[in-house]
Amino acid sequence: MDSRPKVTPLTRPTRTRSHVPPLGVRTTPDGGVDVAVLASHATGVDLCLVDVVDDAKDAHDPDRYAERRVPLDGPTYGVWHGHVPDVAPGQRYGFRAHGPWDPAAGMRHNPAKLLLDPYARGYRGDLAYVPATLGGGADDDGGPDAQDSLPFVPHAVVIGDLPDAPPLTRPRVPWADTVVYEAHVRGLTLQHPDVPPELRGTYAGLAHPAVIEHLTSLGVTTLELLPIHASAAEPWLAGRGLTNYWGYSTMGFFAPHAAYATAAAREAGPHAVLDEVRGMVHLLHAAGIEVILDVVYNHTCEGGDDALDLSWRGLDNTLYYLHDGGTPAALADVTGTGNTLDFRRWRVVQMALDSLRYWAEVVGVDGYRFDLAVTLGRDHDGFTPDHPFLVGLQTDPVLSGLKLVAEPWDVGPGGWQTGRFPAPMAEWNDRFRNAARSFWLEAPKAGSHSGPMHGLRELTTRLAGSADLFGHSDPPLMRGPVASVNYVTAHDGFTLADLVSFDHKHNEANGEDNRDGTDDNRSWNHGVEGHAPQGDDATTEPWSAVVPLRRRSQRNLLATLLLAAGTPMITAGDEMGRSQRGNNNAYAQDSELSWVDWDLDVSGRELLATARYLVGLRAEHAALRAESFFLGTPRPDEELPDLLWYDETGAEMDRAAWAVDGRRVIQMLRPGPDETEADVLCVLHGGLEDVEVTLPALLDGADTWERVWSSTWDSPEGPEQADEEEAPGHALVESLSVEVFVARR
Repeated sequence: MDSRPKVTPLTRPTRTRSHVPPLGVRTTPDGGVDVAVLASHATGVDLCLVDVVDDAKDAHDPDRYAERRVPLDGPTYGVWHGHVPDVAPGQRYGFRAHGPWDPAAGMRHNPAKLLLDPYARGYRGDLAYVPATLGGGADDDGGPDAQDSLPFVPHAVVIGDLPDAPPLTRPRVPWADTVVYEAHVRGLTLQHPDVPPELRGTYAGLAHPAVIEHLTSLGVTTLELLPIHASAAEPWLAGRGLTNYWGYSTMGFFAPHAAYATAAAREAGPHAVLDEVRGMVHLLHAAGIEVILDVVYNHTCEGGDDALDLSWRGLDNTLYYLHDGGTPAALADVTGTGNTLDFRRWRVVQMALDSLRYWAEVVGVDGYRFDLAVTLGRDHDGFTPDHPFLVGLQTDPVLSGLKLVAEPWDVGPGGWQTGRFPAPMAEWNDRFRNAARSFWLEAPKAGSHSGPMHGLRELTTRLAGSADLFGHSDPPLMRGPVASVNYVTAHDGFTLADLVSFDHKHNEANGEDNRDGTDDNRSWNHGVEGHAPQGDDATTEPWSAVVPLRRRSQRNLLATLLLAAGTPMITAGDEMGRSQRGNNNAYAQDSELSWVDWDLDVSGRELLATARYLVGLRAEHAALRAESFFLGTPRPDEELPDLLWYDETGAEMDRAAWAVDGRRVIQMLRPGPDETEADVLCVLHGGLEDVEVTLPALLDGADTWERVWSSTWDSPEGPEQADEEEAPGHALVESLSVEVFVARR
């Protein structure tokens, strides 16, 4: 018995065209749709209109569906196209590509596969992993007897005109004032007690007043969301009962991930899901918060050579994907995911730019963080800052004015390119992360075992804005310190609380025998592995000594992040002590392991208060928000140098002082940019013994140094009892601590 959905062939009226319509499926005023899809090696492409004819049937039962097929014209410049009347918004659809099935040559055309539109703006249905249906390996010869995939794949949905949105008013936060907060739509609100249950874990929940109040009180200006493009988990994860929680497995670059929408929006359909996303962006804008998206254009969810034929691979495998040039043809992988989109092809560049403009213009987002951005700048010879895609970002009238951030590496040859991306792009600065962790955690851990204590030169370079990375390159860019997105933690790796509680990763929950995740954590458990027990046991040895030191280390790292020149990025929950129980690769953990816990104990509330204070200190003092690199000497028309370094005796650092590898104390003085702004002095002490520090002489016009914060304080208010009076110009600085002084002029 034939188990395929009922198929009705349709004849499409001929329409004379002077040009090929834009890619995708778009409604027209006459009640039809214009259709265009790229499939340059196909011999024919059908538009397949899918109807649900029996709601009582299971979603994966072929008898649930009927299908109408419309042959398209083409190819014109590789595009198959046509106008189809009487197709309304909400219509499910897909494509079937006819042509050679020759995997050895990279050709994978198979009309048994219903293929997603790469330009679809919405989807219905889930992906059911049936290898004989979706794969292309030994159990699927690609011939006419292959099982029809229609019941097992999502269906694209026609999206009509969207209702008018409120006027787009972007916050346009200057880079120098920007504080980024990296969060997961679902994980941020799923456990928030003040968000209504039906909104938790959704786009609407993200814009709830309780969440907005948390962000604004923390001083966040820019919310960076982990991927919200429609995504699908890898088959091998589904086999373990896990999912790709982070979403770095894109199924469609134009559609929001429906699972993050409210149940009401999902029931209403993709149009309502998209409208919920737009509403979220509007409400965040109204609160003065920018929204930037983490976007994954370097690879897709289709996986490696033996994985899915879901969309791009079935339409035009040799065009969309990078191949190794061998025989048989095999995918080249510089992303570590099994496939790589080929940005040497102008159609791939076009798809990414079209997607970026769509999200900026229709949804209203304020910028993007590009995952594995080196892949997007690879030509035939490797990475180049002059790649057409990067030039497109620089010159596009819509995109060039947004916040653009590169993750400046991939896993291919020459994959580390930090500092080489063109203006106006900023970049994640892994050198900052490593320097902060090494100074505050790795070196003291070694020193506590009589090991070497590394010096300050790397850390101070990062504190000053990483001019070695962003101050010059080929060609010269001079983007300033704001191009350095500084971070200590991110979604990928230990949380801040785990960074000070574990020497080793604990990823057993991922089902990979703890082999996944990096081993280069530069973490320190302060003597005992794991978090302290609850209750009275936490006040006994060794916990009574370990726990206070861990909390201080968290404050040291937060201070280093928020007082440094550059653009700080906070990972959601770090400001409240969120833990993943030592898992440093929680990509597959859609559980309490990954979700932000809003039930704070005393230490969590104190850490949150500290984070708020430090962000506020940064906002209050212009000396902490440098827009240009420091000269270390007076600027033209100014009397004071813009940055000064002192040792513990109050003497200016000279060449000999910088050459001392074991130095663990440094004083960083940032003069106010004019007479109305305060001078700020940061004293960093990474040694294991307390030290008496002589503060540097006050600059002209200042009266006294006022200690405004210390990482030895559990909360920003400081200790209940004041310390013994210190001699003027001197401070006792405890081991492993940061002190901040302000002198007003």
